[in-house]
Amino acid sequence: MFNDNGSFLLAMLEFFLFFAWVMCLFYVFADIFRSRDLGGGAKTLWCVFVIVLPFLGVFAYLIARGGSMTQRSIEQQQQLRAQQDEYIRSVATTSGGTSSADQIASAKKLLDDGTINQAEFEQMKATTLASA
Repeated sequence: MFNDNGSFLLAMLEFFLFFAWVMCLFYVFADIFRSRDLGGGAKTLWCVFVIVLPFLGVFAYLIARGGSMTQRSIEQQQQLRAQQDEYIRSVATTSGGTSSADQIASAKKLLDDGTINQAEFEQMKATTLASA
């Protein structure tokens, strides 16, 4: 397959360039769909342009909208981080946002309604006080 080291190195260079091109295409498509300032029609036209004329389409996109690609990427990362922080805060609260007194009052209501017995109430109360 490879006659000498030069043909192997040329094949490696071609593979690298192809891989870099594919990565560039993925990055451009991700930016097209991430962009909030483009409507559906504009996104469709950019996608068709990049698919039909890949080299020209990607270069035109990078010239026309390349300056704000980093800003859109940063905004998306900040939004994802805010969502993750919100999720972590919601999971980290041990009592679901209610105080120990609220949990004991809820357990007392269950006891008064007859849903749980006195031993279960005492166990719930001890667990709540231990976690506070």
